[in-house]
Amino acid sequence: MTPTPTPLRVPAVTAGSRVLAFGDYRPARVLTNLDIEKMVETDDEWIRSRVGIQERRIAGDDEGIVELAVQAGGKALAASGLTTDDIDLVILATCSAESPMPNHAAQVAHKLGIQAPGAYDLNAACAGFCYALAAADAAIRTGQARNVLVVGSEKMSQWLDWTDRATCIIFADGAGAAIVGPAEAPGVGPVVWGSDGAQYDKIIIDDRHSFIRQEGQAVFRWATTAIAPVALQACERAGISPDELAAVVPHQANLRIVRAIARAVKATNAVVAEDIVHSGNTSGASIPLALSRMIERGDVPSGAPALLIGFGAGLAYAAQVIQIP
Repeated sequence: MTPTPTPLRVPAVTAGSRVLAFGDYRPARVLTNLDIEKMVETDDEWIRSRVGIQERRIAGDDEGIVELAVQAGGKALAASGLTTDDIDLVILATCSAESPMPNHAAQVAHKLGIQAPGAYDLNAACAGFCYALAAADAAIRTGQARNVLVVGSEKMSQWLDWTDRATCIIFADGAGAAIVGPAEAPGVGPVVWGSDGAQYDKIIIDDRHSFIRQEGQAVFRWATTAIAPVALQACERAGISPDELAAVVPHQANLRIVRAIARAVKATNAVVAEDIVHSGNTSGASIPLALSRMIERGDVPSGAPALLIGFGAGLAYAAQVIQIP
C-alpha cells in the first residue's frame, strides 16, 4: 500500500500589498537640447516637436546602475519608516546592466545594509518596474516576503551612439524605487501584462559591442494603438473607473505617446505624468521617477488610485493600478 504523502507546508497568505513609499535619484549632470545641438545635426525645436524633451540627466563615470539604485532605494526606505532589517527581498528592474553577472540587486542590498535578502535582477526593459512591482505584490501576498524593495535603475547613456540623433536625444539615466509591504486590503491591483515577441527587433541592442537602436515610427504606432486597451483592462480588473484615477503614469517614452495614451484612457480627473520633459526616457526607471516627483510636489493625494503603464523593448508591456502612498 502506497503511503499518503505528507502535504507540503506553505506560508499563510496575506490579503494584499501596498506601496509604502517612493524614492528617486537624478544624476547631477543636465544635458540640454542646446548641448546636443553641438553633438549631432539637430536643434531644440526639432527635438521638442518629435519627443517633447527639453533636457535629460546623464550619470557620471563613477555612477553605475548599482550606485543610482542605492540612492533611490535609500530615499524610499527612509520615507517608508522601515529599517533595513524589515526588507527581505530586493528586485532590481534594469535593461542597461554593465555586466550580466553577478546580479546587481544583491550589490544594492549590500550597499544599503540590507542583510541576506532574496535578490534578483529583472529585465522587461521599459516595462520592468511594473513587472517588478507585480512580482513584489505576489511575493508578499503568498507569504514569500514581508517587505520588498523594488528599484528601476538605468544608465542608458552607456549604450548610446552619440552620433545617432534617433536615440541620443531620447534616452537618459536615473533611478526610482518603491518599498512594498503587506496590507489588510489590496493597494496594488492585478497586473495586466504581455508581449509581442514578433516585433522584438524594433528596439534592440544586438550584442555587447553594439548600441541601442530602434525603429521609432513602428514603436510609436504600436504604443499609441496597443497600450491604451491594456491600461483600461488594468483599471477594470482593479475595479476602478478611469474617472476615479488621480494620476496616470505611463512610461516616459515620448511626450506625444504619453499624451496619446492618456487621451485614450479618458482619465478626466487625473494628473498625467510628463516627467520626460526634464528627465528624458529612463526606460525601467521612468515610472517611479515620475510618480515620486508628483508625490513630492503634492500633485497627487495620498490613498488615491494611480494607473501605471509600462511598455517598451521586447515588445513587453504591463499595467496596474496602485494606491498612492
